[in-house]
Amino acid sequence: MERESMEFDVVIVGAGPAGLSTACKLMQLAQENEQELMVCVVEKGSEVGAHILSGAVFDPKALNELFPDWAEKGAPLNTPVTDDHIYLLKDENKATKLPNFATPKTMHNKGNYIVSMGNVCRWLAEQAEQLGVEVFPGFAASEILYNEDGSVGGVITGDMGISEKGEQKDSYMPGMELKAKYTVFAEGCRGHLGKQLINQFKLDEGKSPQHYGIGFKEIWDIAPAKHQEGLVVHTGGWPLSDAVGGSYLYHAENNQVLVGIIIDLNYPNPHMSPFDEFQRLKHHPVMKQYLEGGKRVSYGARAIAKGGFNSLPKMTFPGGVLVGCDAGTLNYAKIKGNHTAMKSGLLAAESIFEVLKDAEHTGGQDLTAYTEAFKQSWLYDELYRSRNFGPAMHKFGTFFGGAFNTLEQNIFGGNMFVNLKDDHKDHEQLGLASEHETIEYPKPDGQLSFDKLSSVFLSNTNHEEDQPCHLQLIDTSVPIQINLAKYDEPAQRYCPAGVYEIVDTDEGEKRLQINAQNCVHCKTCDIKDPTQNINWVVPEGAGGPNYPNM
Repeated sequence: MERESMEFDVVIVGAGPAGLSTACKLMQLAQENEQELMVCVVEKGSEVGAHILSGAVFDPKALNELFPDWAEKGAPLNTPVTDDHIYLLKDENKATKLPNFATPKTMHNKGNYIVSMGNVCRWLAEQAEQLGVEVFPGFAASEILYNEDGSVGGVITGDMGISEKGEQKDSYMPGMELKAKYTVFAEGCRGHLGKQLINQFKLDEGKSPQHYGIGFKEIWDIAPAKHQEGLVVHTGGWPLSDAVGGSYLYHAENNQVLVGIIIDLNYPNPHMSPFDEFQRLKHHPVMKQYLEGGKRVSYGARAIAKGGFNSLPKMTFPGGVLVGCDAGTLNYAKIKGNHTAMKSGLLAAESIFEVLKDAEHTGGQDLTAYTEAFKQSWLYDELYRSRNFGPAMHKFGTFFGGAFNTLEQNIFGGNMFVNLKDDHKDHEQLGLASEHETIEYPKPDGQLSFDKLSSVFLSNTNHEEDQPCHLQLIDTSVPIQINLAKYDEPAQRYCPAGVYEIVDTDEGEKRLQINAQNCVHCKTCDIKDPTQNINWVVPEGAGGPNYPNM
C-alpha cells in the first residue's frame, strides 16, 4: 500500500512522562547548540493525558533537572506531602499503624507531591510544543518501520475507518509512515511495539522475566471535615490473603482523595477478582473513615511493570531505544515510576543528540552510549538498590518480605550482600481452578463499592464500534477448551472492565464474548492469560479511556 510519509530526526511513541521528557530535552539541547531538530510525539489517546493513570506521589528529582524553574512555569505540583501513614490491615476491621522506623525509608515521601500525572503530562506537552516539538494526539503507532539493514526506521500509524470485517468504510484513511533517524518507544507498561522489539532483538536475554501488577485508581470528592491535604496513606495485608500487593489513599487538593490498590499479577487463585478485592478494601475502617458520605468521580485501571533492576531489558537496538515503563524502569521499593521514566527519557535524549550533532549522521545505529550513561546515572543506582524488593515480597510474602525490605533499605541502604531473583513468569503462577477455593465477593452497595460497568462508565471509555477487535485471540478454541476447563476462564475476573464474558450459545454451548468497547487499555489480559493466547494491539487512534485528571 502506498502511504504518505513524513520524515523527522526523532519520532517518539507515547506522550507520557518518559516520551515528553525525551522530546523536551532534545529540543533544549538543540537550542543550546543552535541546531535544528525535527521531533514529533505520537499519542494514541484522544488528547495528551487521556490514557495516563498513576497514583501519584511524585518525586520531582528528574523534573528539577529538566525544568529547574518548573514552579515559575506553572507545573501542576500543588500539593506537597505533609504526612505518611502506613498500616498493616489484619482483617476486615482491624489494623495496626506502623511507626516510620518499621517501614522501608524508600516509602517515606518528604519532599514529594501528590499530583495528577495526566495534568503533569498535559503541562509537559505544552512545554514541548513551545520548544518546537510536534505533538500528534489521536494517532496510534501500530507498526514498526524497518530499514533494509534491519534497523528501526520509524513507525506506521494505524489505519482509520476499517470495519469489523476488515473492509474499508467511507471514512477510511490509511495510516502514515513516520520515518526517523531514531525512534523512542515510550508506550508505558507492556507496550504493544515494545513487546515486539524485545522479541525481535532478544533484548531480555539472560534477564529475569518482567513482573507486573494491576493498579486501580478512583478519585473521590469527600467532606471537607475529613480532608487532610497532603496526607499519604499506604496499607498492606487484608484483603489480599493469597496475593502480594498494597493500597493507597492520597489527600489531593480541592477536597479530593485518590484511592486505589496494586495487586501483583503472579497470584495463583484463578477465582480471584482484583477489581472486587479493591471494592472490598474500601469498606475497611482505615479507608471508610474518609470515603463514607463522599462521591466517586473517576475510575481507571492500568498494569504496572514491577520487575525492576533484574528484569530490565537491553534498552537500545539499531535505530531506537526503549524508555520508561516500556523498559520497566519503575522503582518498586518507592512504588514510583514517573521520575525514573523521566530520567530514562533525559538520558535517551542526550545520547541521541550526541550522534545527531553530526549533520551527516543518517541514524540507525545502536546507541551504545546510552547504556553507559544509564550505568553512570542515579537512575541505575536507585534501581540497583531496590533490586531485592519485589523478589523478597514474592518469596516471603507481605509481612516477612516487608520486614526484609525494611532491614535492607533502612540498615544496609539497599546494598545487602544477597541478590534475590524471581525467575517465574507471572502467568505461569496461576493454578488450576479445581485446586483453589472459589471466592464469594459481597455485592456492591453503591456507596463505597460498585460494579464493573458503572466503573467503566466513569472512565469515559469509548471505541469506534465497527472496527477490528484489538484483543486478538491466537487460537479461538483455547478460551473454552483450555481456559474455561482448567482455570474457569480467569479473564472474566482479572479484566477490570468487564471485557471478557462466558455466554451460552443458542446451541447450548459456551463461548467467550469479547466486549472490546469496554477496554480501558490496562494490558492485564496480555499479561495474565495462562495460555498467552491474547495479544493486545492498538485500536483506532483516540479509542480507549478519556481520563480527565488521573
